[in-house]
Amino acid sequence: MKDFFVHKSSYIDENVQIGEGTKIWFFCHIQKGASIGKHCSLGQNVNVANNVVIGDGCKIQNNVSIYEGVELEDFVFCGPSMVFTNDLTPRAKYPKGSENYKKTILKTGATVGANATIVCGHNIGKWAMVAAGSVVTKDVLDYALVAGVPARQIGWVCECGQRLDGNSLECECGRKYRKIETGLVEIEE
Repeated sequence: MKDFFVHKSSYIDENVQIGEGTKIWFFCHIQKGASIGKHCSLGQNVNVANNVVIGDGCKIQNNVSIYEGVELEDFVFCGPSMVFTNDLTPRAKYPKGSENYKKTILKTGATVGANATIVCGHNIGKWAMVAAGSVVTKDVLDYALVAGVPARQIGWVCECGQRLDGNSLECECGRKYRKIETGLVEIEE
């Protein structure tokens, strides 16, 4: 008995794992070897390619294709029509095969806004936020807020999603942070 929902217009290949409480909506395709965690939501027209790993609690909005080589850790948000790539120099006449795809990892809690593009081989840090329409061409630090083409860091964001005060690194929600080499880390009190 299924403990997840798949709309009748969607197609799920064989050898796919789907976690409890996950909902897959209209016109989706989940390809062979994909693994989707618990309590995820995949909007209309989402494609999950072969061998993609998606963690628990992820929200993938309409018209997103998650290509082989991309991994989403837990609680990642992919905004409507955002784009992943997996090949830096694609040619229709000279396909390289999946063994040559560049790996891209979105760490726990990362958010990518609508119509943003993540160029393959660049990771998005924990609880980082990529503004709508941005093009990411380098790694994004934990809790960083990036925007633009190419995306540049314009600030920091809290785990709750609010922009942090640039001096104190404190949020209205009460969380406090300090800078480290990989971005920010929450100060436990």
